[in-house]
Amino acid sequence: MACGLLNLCVYETNKRFRIKSVELGTLKWTLNGAVLLFICFMMLWNKEYQEHDLVTSSVTTKVKGVALASIPEMGLVVWDVVDHSGLAQGKNSFFVATNVIVTKNQKQGKCPEVAPWGLCKTDKDCQKGFSDQQSHGVQTGPCVKFDVLKKTCEVSAWCPVENRKSPPRPALLASAENFTVLVKNNIRFPAFNYIRRNILPEMTDKDLKGCLYNRYTNPFCPVFRLGDIVHEAKERFSDMAVEGGVIGIQIDWNCDLNRFFHSCLPKYSFRRLDEKESNRTLYPGLNFRFARYSTINGVEHRTLFKVYGIRFDVMVFGKAGKFSIIQLIIYIGSTLSYYALTTVFIDWLIGTNCYSRKAKHNYSEKQCESVQDQKYLLCVSFVDEEQLRVVKMSRNKRLQETKPLSQHQWKVSGLVTDMPLLEISSSRCPDWCQCGCCHSSASFLEQLCCRKSKGRCITTSSLFPALVLTRSILEIALLYVAPLAEQHKDDQLRQQAYAQYIKWRFGDFTPMDAVPVIPSCCVWRIREQYPSPDGKYSGIIFGCASNGVLK
Repeated sequence: MACGLLNLCVYETNKRFRIKSVELGTLKWTLNGAVLLFICFMMLWNKEYQEHDLVTSSVTTKVKGVALASIPEMGLVVWDVVDHSGLAQGKNSFFVATNVIVTKNQKQGKCPEVAPWGLCKTDKDCQKGFSDQQSHGVQTGPCVKFDVLKKTCEVSAWCPVENRKSPPRPALLASAENFTVLVKNNIRFPAFNYIRRNILPEMTDKDLKGCLYNRYTNPFCPVFRLGDIVHEAKERFSDMAVEGGVIGIQIDWNCDLNRFFHSCLPKYSFRRLDEKESNRTLYPGLNFRFARYSTINGVEHRTLFKVYGIRFDVMVFGKAGKFSIIQLIIYIGSTLSYYALTTVFIDWLIGTNCYSRKAKHNYSEKQCESVQDQKYLLCVSFVDEEQLRVVKMSRNKRLQETKPLSQHQWKVSGLVTDMPLLEISSSRCPDWCQCGCCHSSASFLEQLCCRKSKGRCITTSSLFPALVLTRSILEIALLYVAPLAEQHKDDQLRQQAYAQYIKWRFGDFTPMDAVPVIPSCCVWRIREQYPSPDGKYSGIIFGCASNGVLK
């Protein structure tokens, strides 16, 4: 059938061995139980039975607070929310001013450049129209007096030029520590069409106005005191307020959307994002400039503010999970291979001397079975040699001429040379025949003589008919296999004669499990004695079942 030829109707399974041992059985089920507990624990811990989706979100903030600060050149000044955080710093972030340098009453004019930029001794050191990234203006050409000891190039700029370089200590606007911020976070898990916000449904307007975040007593309140945020980030607000910095507010949403275990609440954490050590980074902290303009007597003036402050970046992370039978099946399927660890460990234990040396030997014999390669090894016996030859089967070279891979001493030394042989000549023998009794054959495997060199044929020995051709001996051998058989056909006798010759010339086992090959002269002498009814013979057949059989 085509089905059989294509192996479409064949099922194969691995061979298994059953070892009856209380110790190994107990160890097996103990290891399997440990693997099962591990699989179940990891499934529940990582929620591998769920389908997951990542969060998408939006964030808005609202800062509240007012402070009275004493600022040089300005005196007591009230700073409210507009002054502190009026300038946006980017998406999902807000800025609060904590320190300031003020330069008042600037107007367009000419004034000395600030040292150390533009230092000069004469007008030749100044270049009219020159400016660079560090300049406060454009040089006009003259070299003018900056202070008692130094001269700098005159520049056209907003005068007087900002002179102070380092921020005041302590910070002038450190009272911003007590400001509060309301963080509003709206999230969505698209795969589950689930929407949520960090202002929980059970919160009322009164609750929202009166609550303040605390990690232990009020962990879900969305209103935060700035000083508490910095403290949670393991920083001191008074130190950070001098030069400014960046603080991250992280909101984590780990949601379980199953009906019976529903949970979706925000978890807040805080950390500093910038490098805080001034001696380990250039330009530490965070600052920027802005100006307030006014017109006095028709002349435009401005007050320049260099503001230091803290930027708070709100970062949202989240993942939601919901039960999925497909994910559960995939997880179970992927973890079944863990049970192979039990087999590997027990096989290793038996394979070493840790368990039992006798068990190791028996198990190895049962588990390992020698199988010949498709490149068959053949065994050849010449009557004029006392050694058996092992050769590799060749499709393009006569077996008579094939060089041996190895030679093995025949167990009964001297048997060959003592056999009396009679000389028989034949003019029809092929050129590879050495005994004169072989027949021509198109197959290289059948081109084998009983001799390696010229001489008498083994079929002329008195032992050959006695051991190989005698009907009574062959029938006794067949009856040994099938005691109730009454009559044997020539085909059966011919096959038994082949077996008798192999046992006589090769013994019970051949070296390297090689397939014994009967010489052509012996094959045809047996066929003459017990011919096929139709006169047709198949020759040597190789295969899984026959393993080198003459037909």
